[in-house]
Amino acid sequence: MSIAPLLQPLSAINAQSVCLVATDMDGTLTTVGKFTPALLQAFEQLAAVGIQVLIVTGRSAGWVSGLAHYLPVWGAIAENGGLLYAGAQDSERLLVSIADTTLHRQQLAEMFQRLQSLFPTLRESDDNRFRLTDWTFDVQGLATAELVQLEQLCHEHAWGFTYSTVQCHITLRSQTKAAGLQYVLQHYFPTCTTENIVTIGDSPNDESLFDPSKFPLSVGVANVLDYCDRLAYQPAYVADLAEGEGFQALAQQLVAQAMMRH
Repeated sequence: MSIAPLLQPLSAINAQSVCLVATDMDGTLTTVGKFTPALLQAFEQLAAVGIQVLIVTGRSAGWVSGLAHYLPVWGAIAENGGLLYAGAQDSERLLVSIADTTLHRQQLAEMFQRLQSLFPTLRESDDNRFRLTDWTFDVQGLATAELVQLEQLCHEHAWGFTYSTVQCHITLRSQTKAAGLQYVLQHYFPTCTTENIVTIGDSPNDESLFDPSKFPLSVGVANVLDYCDRLAYQPAYVADLAEGEGFQALAQQLVAQAMMRH
């Protein structure tokens, strides 16, 4: 697939003063659904030149808590901006305003039941029971028109909706990866400006990370091209390679540029 006219090749990015890479996980860090030794090496190489990695994923609180603890990254945001797990501090922080998480989950379940009454084939995701701030069901088998209809139904009941290559998410309307990332930047990286941050992703739930008014240095791995016609915001740059290999190409370029300034 050819690069869309507005997307520049990754080789054009000038990011010599980057302090943080905020990255999606599934389809961006993973390769055929798995982490590779080359990915872990890329994390280590970024750390060696002073560039922190923050995972920003739609995956559940239960999964992400473990990832933030065991991976060589600064931390991870779970549930599309719902919670922060700061690996170095081994701490959890809610990033959205929810007074009662038990009641919130009940309300999410009711919305899912409404959707399921209209789409009987919808199936709750395997990791849904490990979630605090959103509700997920499998995206597999859903056509684009059905995803649009599901989004409209959620909006009619004052819920947000997004999806990735893996799952559909019912969320608070204010809950986005960008909103969660902005909170983390303000409270944990106060000296970083938007010119010091690179965001990277591959699918519709990464769309807010591609907003040029917030994150001018945004990158898509090559598989983002499958969704460009559905994104209100497109990444500024796109890698030639897909999935984890695209992330590794970005990491190599950032490391090379960082070494040039030393």
